[in-house]
Order: sequence, then structure tokens, then C-alpha cells
Amino acid sequence: MARLQALAQRLGPALAGLATLGLVLLLLALDPAPLQRLQMQVFDAYQRAAPWNGPEQSQVAVIDIDEASIARLGQWPWPRTDVAELTRRLGQAGAASVAYDIVFSEADRTSPEALSERYADTALGPELAALPGHDALLGESFASVPVVAGYFFLDAGEGGRNVEPRASFTLAGTMPRRDVASYSAALLPLPVLEEAAAGTGFVSLQGDADGIVRRVPLVAIQNDTLVPGLALEAVRVAQDAGSPGLLASDGSGETLSSPGAAVSVRLGRTEIPVTDAGEMWVHFPSGDARNTLPAWQIISGEMSDEELAEAVGGKVVFVGGSAEGLQDLVATPLSQSTAGVTVHAAATEQILAGHFLQRPDWAGALEGVLMVLLAGTLALMLPRLGATMGALAALVGGGGVLALSWLAFTRGNYLLDPTWPLLAIAAVYLVQTVLVYYREERQRSYIRAAFDRYLSPELVRQIADDPSKLELGGEERDMSVLMCDIRGFSRISERYTPKQVIDFLITVLTPMSEVLLARKATLDKYIGDAILAFWNAPLDDPDHPTNAARAALDLVATTRELNAQMAGQDDSVWPGDVKIGVGLNSGLCCVGNMGSRKRLSYTLIGDTVNVASRLEGLTKLYGVPIAVGETLTGRLDGFAMLELDRVRVVGRDRPATISTLLGDETLAADADFQALLATHLAMLAAYRAQDWDAAEAALEQGREGYERFGIPGLHGLFVERIAQLRAEPPGDGWDGVYQATAK
Repeated sequence: MARLQALAQRLGPALAGLATLGLVLLLLALDPAPLQRLQMQVFDAYQRAAPWNGPEQSQVAVIDIDEASIARLGQWPWPRTDVAELTRRLGQAGAASVAYDIVFSEADRTSPEALSERYADTALGPELAALPGHDALLGESFASVPVVAGYFFLDAGEGGRNVEPRASFTLAGTMPRRDVASYSAALLPLPVLEEAAAGTGFVSLQGDADGIVRRVPLVAIQNDTLVPGLALEAVRVAQDAGSPGLLASDGSGETLSSPGAAVSVRLGRTEIPVTDAGEMWVHFPSGDARNTLPAWQIISGEMSDEELAEAVGGKVVFVGGSAEGLQDLVATPLSQSTAGVTVHAAATEQILAGHFLQRPDWAGALEGVLMVLLAGTLALMLPRLGATMGALAALVGGGGVLALSWLAFTRGNYLLDPTWPLLAIAAVYLVQTVLVYYREERQRSYIRAAFDRYLSPELVRQIADDPSKLELGGEERDMSVLMCDIRGFSRISERYTPKQVIDFLITVLTPMSEVLLARKATLDKYIGDAILAFWNAPLDDPDHPTNAARAALDLVATTRELNAQMAGQDDSVWPGDVKIGVGLNSGLCCVGNMGSRKRLSYTLIGDTVNVASRLEGLTKLYGVPIAVGETLTGRLDGFAMLELDRVRVVGRDRPATISTLLGDETLAADADFQALLATHLAMLAAYRAQDWDAAEAALEQGREGYERFGIPGLHGLFVERIAQLRAEPPGDGWDGVYQATAK
């Protein structure tokens, strides 16, 4: 036994280190968003430390509609005659192509034909009508110069037209629909401008989760057609190149990308590496404005033809705006606010120079191998090395990873992420040098520390007296879950200072938390202005459905009481009539101590929790304070409940029947409520049978009932929905299910 204990003491730290490495590998497979952001920030730091110098003679110029141009030439949009003059002069100066990071989708309101209608009853009207239109003049300038017109993509249902690319893509492999952005329509320039332009390219720039633009899309899918981005099309027109080509992973022999992922875009003899989504990493240049010209100097003639020819001759010229009113400012790794047109210009400069940043398919595999080799070796060696030498070994290993990543960036233009190897090395070192063993004599204090902020004092006392009631780790339980959220909190936050917001939340969340604890709830967490609570863990609660329902009703009543108490307070203390939304659901959940070795949280996960969150969001749509899932509804006999709808929530394929909880058994027995219940059920039956007349009649009959019980929004929702369905009948196959589109 002594030998076994000694062996365990010897191997324990190594095994703990290897287990930590295994957890980091699991985390790598999950690739959580915070670590993705950290990876991007590392790459941003590299760019700030080593921005691209670019060629000595730039091949790209930017015509900037800046604040000075707005001040001199007037508010945007300018008359199209000014834009035509700008285009004409750029063409005469020898621009290889002129790409507009502007969408001319609406007719010029200052054009003679538009003014002639206003003065049609005067002698001036016919004279104006005889003059050439401004849009036609701009189209003529487009036709005389190699122009690339910009356009935006639209979300589904916003109208728009189909894009007709001037040079169709060739595709090697499968159409990359999974990752490349796909759209159904676009907001294109006026037809007279689109037809006159030598090419068209989309101007949309999509930032990452932190809002920073790091990549420029070179290709998108519009109704199963590959279409080029503005930068790619500007180069194609400037070089008079043929059709661009998209190489997909299964058309190139690549093995580390999933089938159909984008690999590269070919234009002429240039092959541009792209991400799976068809985006090109931009290596941003340092802040040098030598190739940026104010638009007013060209339009007004301030810049001579010779000066303009020297500035733009033979170059790809982009026209866009940095003026704040044009709302085309984006964040990049090098700047918190810069004109979007400069991002297109930087990408174009790289294409012309053949300078490309890339994160190759093998990068992830290499990072994983480094992580296993370095952290695994450290895990085996650290118990023998001791803390000091172990720290030195960890520093050497981490420094080597950083040096390799930096050299790959500066020497090979490769983006290799040092985050995961460094995280693995640090985690193994910390776990092996700071192992904390919890003894049985500390269990009681641990339990109190872990739960005294989440449970009622009585429950904490019971667990501390009998720890066997608490099963540490994850376990599957039948539970009830409540998600509560304050309505309009974003607007409240805008009005208040951070301290006022905190004071407001304390005022609201304190009595709400007391209500939940009084109903035997476990408080999981506060998510800003939201509360997540659950029942039937860690202690058994056979009445958890009823306790959850009564807690939800108490929360609504508490909110009304707070509004009454604070009615006379100043706006800086209380924002007015505060309302909440509550989502309730029951079902199987996994509950227990979850997290990491460094930090644990007693929480729960599962589809039941997700549905409760979705139900809370649906309270806004249906105009009710409480929305209940169908599983819990079946367990609440005697409560005053109304069926709301059959809904397919976001993230689930199977529709569910949801209800609203209006009161307890006393309200359920009320004659007025029973009348509303009968009328409402009759309305739903007629609604699902597509008997719109009967459904509307039932709604009209129950109008006062909806008002009396505080849910007029539900009445208004079905009135509007029935009107829409009457105008556009859903057909015989309609199942009456509403598809939720937001979380």
C-alpha cells in the first residue's frame, strides 16, 4: 500500500499535467469565441508591429470625399454632373480603372427631368425637360472610362435585383455554399449606370465579432452565381483580364479543408490565397496618405491635368468617402476609424504586388503538434525539474512558439497562432505547480462558499449538515428553468450613467432574487439585466413545476409593486413603467459543478435551458409577461393559462405549443377568465382551420377580456397576422406553426 501511495505521489503531477493537456485539446476542438478573439488580437499586434510597407511606387490611388470636400461642394449626394466631371478627369488622366465604393441606386433629384416635373405648369418646365439628364451624363462618363460600379447585397425579402457579372467565374470543385456568403438579391446602380460600367463589384465589408475588419471578401454567391468583390473587379478591369477563377478544396487536391471550401482566386497569372469563406487577409499599410486625393480638388479644377495624371496615371483609382456623414467608417487592426474605401484599396495594392497574408490549411495541425510536443514534454519533465527550472523550461518553450509565429509572419507572410501552444504550456505549468487538494474537513466550508449566494439560507444549512444530499459533478435531472429579463434595458442603459445603471439593477434584482429564493429556487447567474434560476437541484423538489410557476407570477407582481413604489421618483432614479419577460420550461437538464480546475460554477445545461431563453424572448412578440413551454404547461393543473401559439423556435426543428401564465387557481376559477379562455380557444381553432372570419369574430368578442387581463398585445398580434394571412393565404399544407426568426 505504501508503495502504491508513493507511486501515486510520483506519477500524480505528471498525470495531472497530461490530463490538463487533454482538456486544452478538447477546448481546442470546441474553439470558443473568446479564444478566437484572442487569436485575432495576436494577429492585430503583429500588424501593428510590422505593417506592410508596400511598393515604392503605389499602383493604387484613393479619391476621398472628405469633410473638406463636403464643406466646399455641398452636402452629399452631389449632383451627378459633379461625379461625371470627376470620372471624366480621372479617365483623361489615364486611370487604369475607376472603382466606386458608392452605390448610385437612386435617381439624381437635381436632374433637369426631375425639376421639370416640379415646374411643369411654368414656361421653365419644357426647357428643363429638354436638357440632358444628370444620370445619363454620368452614364456617358462611365462608358468612356473603365469604371467599376459598386453595389450592396440585400437581406432576404428586401427586394433588389440580380447581379449580372461582366466576367463569369470559373469554378474548380464544388460550389462553396457552406462558408462563402450567399445572397438572394442586390441593391445595384441605376440601369443606365450599370450598363455603362465596365464591371460591377460588391462593396460590403464584414467585420469580425469585435467589429474589426481584417479580411476583404473577393467572392460571394448570388442566386448560385459567383460574383466578384470590388477590389477583385477593379483589378480585372484595370488589367483587362479574363474571367476570374475560384479554386475549391475538392478541386485542388487539398486534404485539410472540408469539401467545397474556397482555397484561392485566380486572376490572370495571379493566384490569391483566400479563407474558406472566399476572403483575403489584408496586410494593412502604415498610415501614409500620399496616395489619397481630396475629391474637391479634382472636381473644382484646383488640381491641374498634369498633376492629376502624375497622381493617378496607370493606377487603379478608388472613389469613396471618409466624411463622417457618409457612414462608411470601419475599424481595422491599425485604426479605430478609417474609410472603408481604404480597405478595398489596401487589398487591391496587395493583389497587384502579389503580397499575400495567409493562414494555410496546415496551420492548425502544426499548432496542435507544437502544443502536444511542448506541453506534453513539460508535463513529464516538470515534476523532476522543480518549480524554478520548470518555470524556465516553460518560458523557453513559450518564447520559442512566439518566435516561430513572429518569424512566420515577418518572413513568410503566414499567420500561425501561438495562442493554443502558449495556453497549453501555461495550463500544464500552473496545474502541476499549484495543485490544491480538498480534504473532507474542508468540504463543509466549500459547500457554504459555493452555494450561500445561490440558495436560501435554509437550503445551505441542510446541505452543510448532510453533504450526501449534494452530488458534485454533472448529473441528469428533471428540472424547471426560469429566465427573466428586463424589457427595454438597452434604452435604459443609454439614458443612465454606468453607476445609475448599477443602482437600478440592484433596486430591481434584489427583490426579485428574494422572491426566487423564497420559492426554493437556485439562482444560477445574473446575465446583465437577466436572471437564470432553476428548481430541483441540488436538493430534490417534487413540487418544482408549481414553485416555478408561482415564482414567475410573484416576479410580475413584484415588478408592479416596484413601479408603484417608485412612481414619484426622478427619471434619473427610475425610468418609468418597468416591465419584465419570463420564460418557463421543464425537462431533463445536466446540472452540477462545471467549469475548469481553477474556477467552478454550479450551473445547468441542456435543451430545456435553451428553450426557456427562447420563450423569454417570445414574450415580447406575443405581448405577455410569461411564456411557458408545453412540458411545464402539462404539469400546472389549475393555473390560469392561455395557449399562445404553436411555434418553431430558433435552433429547433420540432414545433412546440407555448402558453402564457396569467394567474393562480383563484384567477383560473374567475368567470371572466373562463369566458376569455373559451373565446381564445375558439379563435385558435378557427385560425388553424384558416377560417379567418370566425377567428376575427372571436377576437372581437374577446377584445375586452384581453384588455382586462393585461394582454392587448396578444389580441393585436393575431389581428395583424390574420389580416396578412387573409391577404396572402398560406395554402392547404399550412400547419399553423409560426416560425420564430429571432432568439
